[in-house]
Amino acid sequence: MPLYEYELCDGSCTACGGKFTLRRPLSAAELTKCPGCKRPVRKLISGFSTPNMLKPTSFTDAKKAGFTVFKKIGKGEYERQ
Repeated sequence: MPLYEYELCDGSCTACGGKFTLRRPLSAAELTKCPGCKRPVRKLISGFSTPNMLKPTSFTDAKKAGFTVFKKIGKGEYERQ
């Protein structure tokens, strides 16, 4: 389930602090009021996490991470390295 960030349309609140994050299913109806203070809210556009690869993964990096590395020796034939 994705995380959604919301903020109050106006003012602040001691119950929610003016901003809050909720974990909601995609099928859920759009949230229009704060669950704590019942004031109108708007959904914020937030960033998301993407993998950041600085260099290509090498065989030694894969082995250190616990993966089994195979080398192709023929058509449909592989051997463990």
